[in-house]
Amino acid sequence: MASIIEFSGPVLVARDNERRGMWSVDGVLTFERPVATPDRVVDGWVLPGFVDAHCHIGLGVGGAVDEATTLAQAQADLAAGTLLIRDAGSPSDTRWVQQRTDLPRLIRSGRHIARSRRYLRGLGHEIEADQLVETVRKEARDGDGWVKLVGDWIDRGVGDLAASFPAELVKDAIAAAHDEGARVTAHCFAEDTIDDMLDANIDCIEHATGLLPRHIPRLVEQSVPIVPTLVNIATFPEIAAQAAPKFPEYAGHMVRLWERRRERVLEAFEAGVAIYAGTDAGSVIKHGRIADEMRELHDAGLPPWAVLEAACWGARSWLGAEGISEGASADVVLCADDPRLEVATVCDPKHIVLRGRIIR
Repeated sequence: MASIIEFSGPVLVARDNERRGMWSVDGVLTFERPVATPDRVVDGWVLPGFVDAHCHIGLGVGGAVDEATTLAQAQADLAAGTLLIRDAGSPSDTRWVQQRTDLPRLIRSGRHIARSRRYLRGLGHEIEADQLVETVRKEARDGDGWVKLVGDWIDRGVGDLAASFPAELVKDAIAAAHDEGARVTAHCFAEDTIDDMLDANIDCIEHATGLLPRHIPRLVEQSVPIVPTLVNIATFPEIAAQAAPKFPEYAGHMVRLWERRRERVLEAFEAGVAIYAGTDAGSVIKHGRIADEMRELHDAGLPPWAVLEAACWGARSWLGAEGISEGASADVVLCADDPRLEVATVCDPKHIVLRGRIIR
């Protein structure tokens, strides 16, 4: 590890705050020039390390994966410039990842909490409704300040998406998590599920494919962000095609949700809803795709600065993590061009620095 790194290019402390002259000294950022000569000088537009706000470390298609696979997942994210991950549910105990200084920082949510026989097998706690509050309390104590609910999934008896748990129990469960000092986020595909979660004072909505105009003022008023996971939503047509022979109503619903995915994200952004970037990597989505998600947000209509808020400055502030400031950990990404003008430059970072160590 170079003990002193000089960053010779522009430093983007925030959207409208560009500075020059920054160093990493023993892994800590400073704007005061060190007396000693730098061991390395790196050039490029400096950003806080990318945040994947919906990622699954230690999760594979069938559930928990071994440590070697988990390590490869974390390394793939690191190589893409993701230096902070908010886990969104994993059956693996990934505390050991947090002890590795050569891997991205990780905020754990524990396991998904789903309804019995109403979710992908092996991924989460599958429980009955009367176990919801107790399970949420346990996960709130076991995680790093977040609990993940599966708000809806296909109900084969109904033939379409349906809520996982009764709305009143969801209220009690989220209140219990708040009592434990944890925030709650929920997987929400369907329209009515978002209503239930907002009624229950949820802290975040994942996917939010069912977002309707009636939800947007409430999201703003209650300061509830969304994490759209657009690279995952791109799989909806394939899911619908597989389901169509047995569940045509569900299949049609999924296609309609996919068709207006970009429209709903842009409507939310223009109304002032906070949006954060998440890939949903860890099952069918490969790790290391944060740049793809950022480009998807841009394709939905978000300007470059808003994309960077979703994956850098804003996301770090929301999660209580350090950005670029005096005394902060040297967790930064350097781009060849100004990312506020050209989002595509995030796809191939020029340099990646984690805890003052030059990864690339």
